[in-house]
Amino acid sequence: MNDRTGLIGRLRAALPDPLPVPLGVAVSGGGDSVALLHFLTGIVPPSALAVATVDHRLRPESAQEAEAVAQLCAHLGLAHDVLVWEDGWDGCGNLQDAARHARYGLLAGWARDKRLAAVALGHTADDQAETVLMRLARASGVDGLSGMPAARSIDGVRFLRPLLGVTRAELRACLHAAGLGWVEDPGNENDDFDRIKARRALAALAPLGVSAQGLAEVAENLRQGRVALDRFAHDAARHVARVDGGDVLLDRAALADLPEEIARRLVIGVLRWVGDAGYPPRRRAVAGMLAALRERRDITLSGCRLVAGDPARICREYDAVRDTVCAAGTAWDGRWTATATGPGQQLRALGRDGLARCGNWRATGRPRAALLAAPSLWQGDRLVAAPLAGQGEAVIDRIGGAEGFARSLLSH
Repeated sequence: MNDRTGLIGRLRAALPDPLPVPLGVAVSGGGDSVALLHFLTGIVPPSALAVATVDHRLRPESAQEAEAVAQLCAHLGLAHDVLVWEDGWDGCGNLQDAARHARYGLLAGWARDKRLAAVALGHTADDQAETVLMRLARASGVDGLSGMPAARSIDGVRFLRPLLGVTRAELRACLHAAGLGWVEDPGNENDDFDRIKARRALAALAPLGVSAQGLAEVAENLRQGRVALDRFAHDAARHVARVDGGDVLLDRAALADLPEEIARRLVIGVLRWVGDAGYPPRRRAVAGMLAALRERRDITLSGCRLVAGDPARICREYDAVRDTVCAAGTAWDGRWTATATGPGQQLRALGRDGLARCGNWRATGRPRAALLAAPSLWQGDRLVAAPLAGQGEAVIDRIGGAEGFARSLLSH
């Protein structure tokens, strides 16, 4: 069995079964993504493959590199699109982070438009090892050190990383054998970037026996530990947490009995479900919320508010949704839907003015802070309904319901 056949077998084993088709592939023109495309053509029929190249327009050569990928795809009989980062970088913040967010956003939009089942990315064992080293520098815990996940949903699109167990050297050896070329990004020599520093550090650690493959295996071991901890947190939630509308109530005594790591995971899960944040808050911030829970203090974090009491309540923070408005029948705050009772109705946060129109809100037992951020149905300036505040009979549902909260603890 030759190297290409062996790598195709490893790639297929790392992809879901059944194979998600039509499948998108992100190809920059670099060696990793070109190799991914090369191997996928041995697995997926051309009619079921679509290729996209993101042009960040950060270098003069980028358009030429995208054109080279287009020519390769034309030779292979594959559909190809160039996705341009129109807004570009404004010079503020971290360039690589901004480019990464833009890349995923563009790819997700492309995948939705093309109705793709998933998008494959060319991250390798070397990328995984570099990620682990960078997160070691940040004193990350189990989640961070488990590295990049093999599969992840972003903006409703499933992204796959089937090459995380394959090294960059293995891929390039196959490309050389096949006579295929690729583009080397000059940014790979720029020591201003943390990832390049990690790459050089990894090379320096080689005499100790620390390798990309070894660190990738460490990340996989920690991923399995993470899965076990998430299961523990999921099971603990049945005794500690209870959904009330869009809020989660926490039994403070039961929470205090949990191991610190499980309590931390449970609180992160609550914050992500209530606030629908894309990324979890930092470890120190979560420790601050756990301290506030113990000390019965109100605190805000990740667009959520902790309302002290027993049970404690984590609800949406009003300031996070005060300007969020959408038509009835669409998702408000990414979490709520309403059935309109008349034309032109809108969903928005109840707010102070709306709460003042709900004469029986205290009878609901829900605190004012939670109800200010509650979803409510309006027709112009007229409040139609705010069921969580005891006003009106319109149907306003939390997407996923209480069952969705339990599932979310296992899927982040």
